[in-house]
Amino acid sequence: MILPYKGALVIGALAGFLLLERLFPMARLVHGLRQIGRNLSLAGINAVLSWLVVVPVSAFAAQWALDWRPQWWGGWTGLVLDLLILDCWIYWWHRANHEIPFLWRFHEVHHLDETLDATSALRFHFGEVLMSSLVRAALIWVLDIPLSSVIVFETLLAVCAIFHHSNLRIPVWLEKPLSYVIVTPSIHWVHHHAIRSDTDSNYSAGLSIWDRLFGSRSATRRTPDMPIGVEGRTDRSLPGLIGRPLEP
Repeated sequence: MILPYKGALVIGALAGFLLLERLFPMARLVHGLRQIGRNLSLAGINAVLSWLVVVPVSAFAAQWALDWRPQWWGGWTGLVLDLLILDCWIYWWHRANHEIPFLWRFHEVHHLDETLDATSALRFHFGEVLMSSLVRAALIWVLDIPLSSVIVFETLLAVCAIFHHSNLRIPVWLEKPLSYVIVTPSIHWVHHHAIRSDTDSNYSAGLSIWDRLFGSRSATRRTPDMPIGVEGRTDRSLPGLIGRPLEP
């Protein structure tokens, strides 16, 4: 079963990038212990929620999915196609979280972080995680996506998110070619720029092609002193972040 390895891979990636970004930082500002604790607390809530709700919902959708998938849509070919579909779906779900005010109330919790590091990748309101799992379950059911494909995708997505949220300084000769294929810190940090026009851009999470394909790529370039967060707002305490969706 793939599931037991997901947690180990994510924890290993988190630890590795936390170390690397402190040895080779891009920006001078780094998270304090209080900020890291806040991010990891939200991550812990979502980890419990994942076992109690997200995985069972996905498994139920996969078990009772419409049984129409042709034979060629299986094996490694099927897995690759499933990963492409899920990556495109997460692009549009992410974009919807910025364009629909109700969803933004939850997603803003992620963007209120004023300094990015690897822990920022795991900072999400549990309400957003629940809604995401329900919408994804509908996709799994309609497209007859196996649970194994979903778990592989979620694992890759988590590792990619840890990478592109990290404060890691990557040589231009390496990051530039990488950015044509996958989302790198130079792309995703612009998405966290505390200027709303940039915040509402660069929605891709895995492959970087979707923003170019759907016209949402920002021309802004990341700089070490780029202000991070939500324009006109400041970060909050853990209770404040949890209660944010209930506010106007």
